[in-house]
Amino acid sequence: MDLLPDPWKQEYWLPPGVTWEDMGQLQDSERPRPQDLLVALPLALGFVALRCVFERFCAPPIGRCLGVKNRLQIAAVASPKLESFYAKQSRQPSQSEIVTLMSQCGRTQKQIQTWFRRRRNQDRPSHAKKFAEAAWRFIFYITAFLAGLACLVDRPWFWDQKECWSHYPLQPMERAHYWYYMLELGFYCSLLLRISVDVKRKDFKEQVIHHFATIFLLAFSYCANYIRVGTLVMLLHDSSDIVLESAKMLNYGTGWRKTCDRMFVVFASVFLVTRLVVFPSRIIHTTLVLSMEVFEPFAGYYFFNILLTVLQALHIFWAGLILRMAYKFLSLGKLDKDERSDEESEGEDEEEEKDKGGEETEGEENSWEKSKNALNSKLSMLTKSCVLNDFTHRRASVADR
Repeated sequence: MDLLPDPWKQEYWLPPGVTWEDMGQLQDSERPRPQDLLVALPLALGFVALRCVFERFCAPPIGRCLGVKNRLQIAAVASPKLESFYAKQSRQPSQSEIVTLMSQCGRTQKQIQTWFRRRRNQDRPSHAKKFAEAAWRFIFYITAFLAGLACLVDRPWFWDQKECWSHYPLQPMERAHYWYYMLELGFYCSLLLRISVDVKRKDFKEQVIHHFATIFLLAFSYCANYIRVGTLVMLLHDSSDIVLESAKMLNYGTGWRKTCDRMFVVFASVFLVTRLVVFPSRIIHTTLVLSMEVFEPFAGYYFFNILLTVLQALHIFWAGLILRMAYKFLSLGKLDKDERSDEESEGEDEEEEKDKGGEETEGEENSWEKSKNALNSKLSMLTKSCVLNDFTHRRASVADR
């Protein structure tokens, strides 16, 4: 006897009183079917291949036009023992481990710390790589936003969210909305496929949660025919992501500081309005409250609203980072750094400052000796000058007497 529950039970996916047979009233081309989601897998692979071509051939010339330049880095001196420790044990050794490495390599503590700092900087992603990733996402988001706006602007539920539930769930699906769904789903699947080689940013864990929540949200809303609400959610998210990725692209170039600061102000405004005002007041309100005017709650209703709540929690988290950046922007008069998504982990910005202020070589002790000798020489000359002046003053006073 099979005790496992049927995952396609109509009570999970459809409101009370509606069966899968009722959904058969729609034509096959107008009815969302779970097997349609398989189209997203080849689309995801296609996005990965297209992205590799874009980052290899298209992004570099665009970056050069915007003045994107990689940092000048000092390579760490070849050391097999230190390299083995770096690769197998830790990128940031403790004080006791540094003492052990000093005895093994015959180097001073400062030399070992400098080696590890330079070695970590070698693994930092270049500006060209980060620019290519931002440019790829910008191209997709602006294309998806314009395409989504074109297929939604003349639909009644775009202006009145109550129309999202008119005759639900027996709502025919348009082919434009089907491809809009599949392309967005394939794109987010491609982001997960590339997440291991992409730049790991400060909000890496939150981004992973966001991608999974988005994929589950798109897949479930498609199967449950929540397509009208799903298209609004995708369009709303793409609107602020366009500004974010364009600001990142300018941030990696030279000579775009003021423009980047203005883009940050625009992005912060669009993000806070769309994610903290429009999303809860329009999207969550219509799925949580207005839908109850048409049907009674069911399992899919609760699951869908839980996913929307997870997205809203991530919006609040990112809004906090953006407000911190806005505070720094108002106090400093310029944009310090992107705390939302563009700060790499492990305190690399601090390391870069240390490298700029402390690019000392292994012969640093010799330069200190030279400075000390020069200082002693100046002190001796000053002492002689004082003695000579005192002797001359005494001779003058004797002559006067």
